[in-house]
Amino acid sequence: MFKKTLITFLLIFSIPINVLAYSDRIIASGENIGITLNTNGVLIAGTYNVGNKAPANEAGLKSGDLITKINGKQVSKIDELATEIDNANSKEVEVNYTRDNKNHTTTLKLIKDEDVLKTGLYVKDSVTGIGTLTFIDPETKLFGALGHEITNTVTGKVLEIKDGKIFDSTVTGIVPSKDGTAGEKKAQTDSDDIRGSVGENTSQGIFGKYSNPIDQSKTYKVATKNDIKKGDAKILTVLSGQTVSEYSIDIIEISNETSKTKNFVFKITDDNLLKKTGGIVQGMSGSPIIQGDYIVGAVTHVVVDDPEKGYGIFITNMLEEAEN
Repeated sequence: MFKKTLITFLLIFSIPINVLAYSDRIIASGENIGITLNTNGVLIAGTYNVGNKAPANEAGLKSGDLITKINGKQVSKIDELATEIDNANSKEVEVNYTRDNKNHTTTLKLIKDEDVLKTGLYVKDSVTGIGTLTFIDPETKLFGALGHEITNTVTGKVLEIKDGKIFDSTVTGIVPSKDGTAGEKKAQTDSDDIRGSVGENTSQGIFGKYSNPIDQSKTYKVATKNDIKKGDAKILTVLSGQTVSEYSIDIIEISNETSKTKNFVFKITDDNLLKKTGGIVQGMSGSPIIQGDYIVGAVTHVVVDDPEKGYGIFITNMLEEAEN
């Protein structure tokens, strides 16, 4: 949480702000969603040689780096990068990039090949996937999904984003999990049918503002850690089409640590779910977990060696992050 300090000529007060703005009752979704995140710069996805030269390697650039400027001009999309390189009309350009949250500058030599200037870089400016919408706050329309970060696939670290969107998704099939291998949902998406805008990608999930009309007829109390008990619970998720269904689980362990993720362990007890999925599958991340009249958290990860078990994140950890 943030701290505000009021300074006068006579006194200094340090006032912690502990009042949370999220609602006491929120909507538990379980809806399958498509996700597109736009990177905060142009991401280097790979490098290649041009003839017998390796311009990217010579410049010290590598996969996972995020290009932010070309010759001092800000770039966040591939076409912006291409335009600045063309405008330079030169055999080399200055490249500003970030790596491990540190800023760097280098000179990239351009190699002419068949009358085309080539950089030796494979780049992308967005990532797309599917997941599950966890909650919508009916008062603020803030939403949270996934319960974990979307990572830079090269570095394994949280992907730095500029913005993003969530949109319509229809589940078309399931590749079941088995010991040692996580399965996945298959889905068709419609990126034109936008459900909301993404503002954050963090270790607790992706967060933003929901833009579609919302059904407030069914809401759940927000559970604190002390409200959560071992025993019966259920998850809400989509296994076919767009129908959200309930499936039984058993919460078997609740962590006493202050971690922001992987706060409890559960085991699927629903025979129908196990027959269809073999356990937790990719795309199920973010599925809300309900216990009684409480929303207690969301599915985050599968235990790969035992896919009938998974990890959950406390809902309060997601709600607090959504407010930042």
